[in-house]
Amino acid sequence: MTARLLIALAAAGVLAGCGAESHEELQGWMAEQKARTRPQVTPIPEPKKYTPQPYAQEKAFDPFSNQKLTQALQKDTTISKESAALISTEKNRRKEPLESYPLDAMAMVGSLVKQGQPVALVQVDKLLYQVRPGNYLGQNYGRITKVGETEIELRELVQDATGEWIERKSTLQLQERSK
Repeated sequence: MTARLLIALAAAGVLAGCGAESHEELQGWMAEQKARTRPQVTPIPEPKKYTPQPYAQEKAFDPFSNQKLTQALQKDTTISKESAALISTEKNRRKEPLESYPLDAMAMVGSLVKQGQPVALVQVDKLLYQVRPGNYLGQNYGRITKVGETEIELRELVQDATGEWIERKSTLQLQERSK
């Protein structure tokens, strides 16, 4: 009990000492420190002197000339003879109905043999189509090369990064029916 009493008296003494004294001494010290300290700012270095340089490429080829633009456009529109031969026959023939749909919108749902030829059943927008080798599918001039029991093999014509037409093989797999 006496220990508690001593602690309480010591705490009261500390608090009384803080409150009774005026803050004049503290304020005087703060004013003195403020007067003594000066900020040290390093001066900004002088800017470099600008010396203009003459344009030495006046007689060089202008990158924005019409001649250069015309050459670039002609290069883009010219394709090789092999590439032109591949695509010319495809562009001149009559389009089949299934060429207006992308391959990922189609589903092979079955296959059968009709008059000795393999036939695949392709579903697009809830409609069923019969396709054979030689028919066209998809938007990349995809011609059916083989109809199997579980897949349809296609030869598509696509443009590569340089603009050349190349052949690419694709397949349309048999889709399992989900219940």
